[in-house]
Amino acid sequence: MRDGTFHEDASRVRIGTALRAMATLRDLTARLIRQAGWTSIAAATGHYRSRPDRATALLDLAA
Repeated sequence: MRDGTFHEDASRVRIGTALRAMATLRDLTARLIRQAGWTSIAAATGHYRSRPDRATALLDLAA
């Protein structure tokens, strides 16, 4: 799922623990999207990509 939606294999992050940190952030993102009721991670990322205010609302953060 992470590679298909987040293109993880194409990531250029390779320094230290950054690779593991990015994988953790991608997993967290997918879990938040599922918790918000989305069944398609790809559809949700497309939705939130153009609406960062709604994405931050998932975390209860101000945009």
